[in-house]
Amino acid sequence: MGDPSTPIGRLQALIRIPTVSYADRARTDTTAFEEFARQLAESFPLLHAKLDRTVVLDHGLLFHWRGASDARPVVLMAHIDVVPVEESDTWQHPAFGAEIHDGVLWGRGTLDDKGCLAGICEAVESLLGQGFTPAQDVWLSFGCDEEVMGKAAPEAVRILTERGVEPWFVLDEGGAVAYDAFPGVSKPLAVIGVTEKGITNVRLTVEGRGGHASMPTRMDTTARLARAILRLDQSPFPSSVPEPTVEMFRRLAAHLPLPLRPIARNVDRLRPALARALVAAGPESAAMTRTTTVVTTLSGSPANNVIASRATAGINVRIMVGDTVAGVVDRIRTVVNDKRVKVDIVESNEPSPLSPTDDDAFRLLEATIATTFPDAVATPYVMMGATDSRFFTAICPRVYRFAPFRMTKAQRESIHSYDERIGVDDYLEGVGFYRRLVEGLR
Repeated sequence: MGDPSTPIGRLQALIRIPTVSYADRARTDTTAFEEFARQLAESFPLLHAKLDRTVVLDHGLLFHWRGASDARPVVLMAHIDVVPVEESDTWQHPAFGAEIHDGVLWGRGTLDDKGCLAGICEAVESLLGQGFTPAQDVWLSFGCDEEVMGKAAPEAVRILTERGVEPWFVLDEGGAVAYDAFPGVSKPLAVIGVTEKGITNVRLTVEGRGGHASMPTRMDTTARLARAILRLDQSPFPSSVPEPTVEMFRRLAAHLPLPLRPIARNVDRLRPALARALVAAGPESAAMTRTTTVVTTLSGSPANNVIASRATAGINVRIMVGDTVAGVVDRIRTVVNDKRVKVDIVESNEPSPLSPTDDDAFRLLEATIATTFPDAVATPYVMMGATDSRFFTAICPRVYRFAPFRMTKAQRESIHSYDERIGVDDYLEGVGFYRRLVEGLR
């Protein structure tokens, strides 16, 4: 079951609680979230005794650790909820079993995001046990509905605003100490998200007469929709290289294969060529250069012998820094080029503002990474996914995304998939990162 007196045992206990969130809140098992809060209090008694605790909406948590000063408060973030486990997923070990095999802890949430949450709590608990007081106020914000773009994080921002808190910097999940992150670079990259793409969901709808499948017509609803989808697939957004990616290449220059070093050193002059190279290198690197669209849902006729009177496609759009929701939707309409295809915005978020890389907050993160992961190259990057921290940009200009854990490519691919896992030693290393970060506040 795991020893509850050890950091790993405490993480195991949290992993075993299936805090799955659903967009349809009626499907969410609230008792799991209540059990999580109870287990968290049992595992970290000093944190709960000495920090002020606020429940945010139903199950989110906000803790306030009073420091020697409140002039430059810091927010450390993570989220309690996890994505569902699909029946078709082929886990090597039970998703909520929290089993350890060959020094690796397996389970949903180990990387996304209970590892960060437990790591923060471990660091705080151990520092409290030593009678430590941080130089600045520290807030812990743990959301309960991050995976469904929920309301707990905006509510936490509202509470902090109401209390007059203006964070110096915010740190959430996102980047990692990533292996095999860039072709030809043998060192792990400690990638720190300084912005994240905006997420917008768009629906294409085609309506028509429908009818019996025995009497089809040309360009019916589904055919027209298919043509629209194909046009989008064949017309990707223009590529470019944003400033965080330029800075990444500057930092990687000394670690690239010799033929590529001059390109990296002169990346400002060679941005168009670099953009083309990243697109050619594959979908992961191509996504670093442009807004992306992908069809994720389709619906049409309710029966095999009926021509659909209404066909729809859901498109997930990840909006690049520099683009806007309005501009992206206008381009979709232009590319589809069919007035019978209705284009509607279902929900939208603009890209996050760029956080600075040339000030003391970022330098503190770099220094803490250098001490904890001396073999890694720290670099900013554009985060592809979305985090709760995007809401905190409304009250803080320095929002960073970095999970302090070593992750192979296979581990990164396991997030939101099967076989999610974290190395036991890697987790303990991450706890050390959070300790040093808090100790480094001035």
